[in-house]
Amino acid sequence: MPHDVALIALIAAGFVFAAIFGYLADRLHLPPLVGYLVAGVIIGSSTPGFVADVSLASQLAEIGVILLMFGVGLHFSAADLLAVRGVAIPGAIGQIAIATLLGVGLTSLWGWSVGAGVVFGLSLAVASTVVLLKALEERNLVSSTNGRVAVGWLIVEDLAMVLALVLLPAFAGVLGGHADAGGHAASGSIWLTIGMTLLKVAAFAAVAIFLGPRVVPWLLTSVARTGSRELFTLSVLAIALGIAFGAAEIFGVSFALGAFFAGLVMSESHLSHRAAADSLPLQNAFSVLFFVSVGMLFDPTVLIREPLMIIGVLALIMLGKALIAFGVVLLLRYPASIGFAVAAGLAQIGEFSFILAGLGVSLGLLTREGQDLILAGAILSITLNPLAFYATEKLEKWAFARWPFLANKYGMAKQEGLRRELTAINKQREERDRQHHLEIEQLIETFPMFAELDDNAHEELLLLFRPRSASPGDRVIRTGDRGDSMFFIASGAVEVQLEDDEIPLGAGAFFGEMALLTGARRTADVVAVDFCQLFVLERRDFNLFMSRHPQLRAAVSRMARERQESNVSRQRRDLSQDAS
Repeated sequence: MPHDVALIALIAAGFVFAAIFGYLADRLHLPPLVGYLVAGVIIGSSTPGFVADVSLASQLAEIGVILLMFGVGLHFSAADLLAVRGVAIPGAIGQIAIATLLGVGLTSLWGWSVGAGVVFGLSLAVASTVVLLKALEERNLVSSTNGRVAVGWLIVEDLAMVLALVLLPAFAGVLGGHADAGGHAASGSIWLTIGMTLLKVAAFAAVAIFLGPRVVPWLLTSVARTGSRELFTLSVLAIALGIAFGAAEIFGVSFALGAFFAGLVMSESHLSHRAAADSLPLQNAFSVLFFVSVGMLFDPTVLIREPLMIIGVLALIMLGKALIAFGVVLLLRYPASIGFAVAAGLAQIGEFSFILAGLGVSLGLLTREGQDLILAGAILSITLNPLAFYATEKLEKWAFARWPFLANKYGMAKQEGLRRELTAINKQREERDRQHHLEIEQLIETFPMFAELDDNAHEELLLLFRPRSASPGDRVIRTGDRGDSMFFIASGAVEVQLEDDEIPLGAGAFFGEMALLTGARRTADVVAVDFCQLFVLERRDFNLFMSRHPQLRAAVSRMARERQESNVSRQRRDLSQDAS
């Protein structure tokens, strides 16, 4: 195949096979992710037929990793994590440590090095947040206490794996690998290397945390004010990829960490929901290519060559981690129901396992066989995860019937505390959403002309409007000034002072539009006669918004023309009365 179409062939084959096998997986009540991995196996070098370019796939996978981590950061909720911190943080850290040690122990029986065992254990210790959320959604448990603890637990795992991705290259030399993907050994003290790594991460985090919230929301708001959806989406992706690349080039940290902080910074913006919605299609597309590229690296013959190893891997993922999580939850004196939910959710591995395995191979710590075992464990555990949920549900009912105190007494005090905190967070979110919807409702109620606009246009107007207040006697507009803005009266009243007439305007009215429509100078003074709250729409924003919504421009022009005709009629009537 000519080299110049290899990328097109890879993307086309990846999407086509991913769509086919993803659909089949869904029909079999399996996560589509299983289908994407199988699609990668089909177009990989280990199976006959079409073989896609693996080197190109790895680059697309890198973009997929960036967008996956960007999504994790964008949806990260510090409030949710803090609410479940008592169980999620110590539980996840303890479970990762024990599961990693079990992985090291298992691989030592196979004669692997300690470094390979550490990478292998870490890869099996972390579960897929994507798979967990899918399972919780199917059972309507995402908003439940147990579901939010499970999600918080996996967020802590994700954060721990981000740290592992940063530190693993620093430890690679000690663990028997090389310090970077290029194969150069680390020089100097390992502690100096680790210290420098952490210093770079701290420097990047400081820049991202202190500078990001000031720059990124301002940038997004500025772009959103243009009203261009494609420009807004482009800006979101530019921020995600730009911060990730800059983090790697300037601070020497991983793309994954840079992308996570990009999402974290953007989540502080009031436009984060729009950013998430607009970037979601590309996130999904490149995430699919990421899983396809992972499947391309998998050699399915390992299932035949090493069946006992596969059984050991599955046992550690589906039994070992589940038992560890359940035991840790009980040791922390939280209810057994939380333990069962977390145990079922952890009985699989996913995206971070693939990233860690790939890094381990590039650092010379993990063999291709080890990577194949991890991929096999992922495919099988994700496929069997619905069965794990079913089994834990049955086991939970049996345990509660056998030991009623587990259901009625054990950990109830901590569960009530969790519920109170989570309920408070829910109320805060509901109030914030209610206030936002109220702003739009008030906008439509005050200015009926905006009622026919869609929700996106309402959001845009709220961004374009600049609030301004005026006290009685303040001159808002002067005759002869250049018209650079239009005013909408949210509350209060003003008086339009013509040469021989005075026209009162109240809430819901607008003024100053004629100068913007005709380009002429102001023809009247406008003075506040009450305490006023005004919305100001500047000339540039007025022209952009009206060009995108011609029906609104027509309505404003019609109302302005009717007002002008009414003024002329009134003046003529006054003149005729004076003449008589």
